[in-house]
Amino acid sequence: MAKPFPVSDSSFETDVLDSDRPVLVDFWADWCGPCKMIAPIVDDLANEYEGSLSVAKLDADDNPNTMQAYQVMGIPTLILFKGGKAVERITGYMPKERLLEKLSPHLN
Repeated sequence: MAKPFPVSDSSFETDVLDSDRPVLVDFWADWCGPCKMIAPIVDDLANEYEGSLSVAKLDADDNPNTMQAYQVMGIPTLILFKGGKAVERITGYMPKERLLEKLSPHLN
């Protein structure tokens, strides 16, 4: 079963921007209630799209450089990167069906 992998300021370029497949990055923090609500959905996506989508988690408190570089002002924020570019951004909690509506066009 695939699980999201941790990513940091130092590994972001290699793990996300240089990836040969789309990468969904979950910007989160331990103290964030909505982050905890969306975490099981993010885990499901990692498992269901194994092989076609990588899923990463970036701790907002520990990685301020990446947070600033992508102007992440609120969490949870999910950003889908494809070919090294941010192609979709989702801020705040939303049900899995709505998430998939936004992500699916980029996963074909």
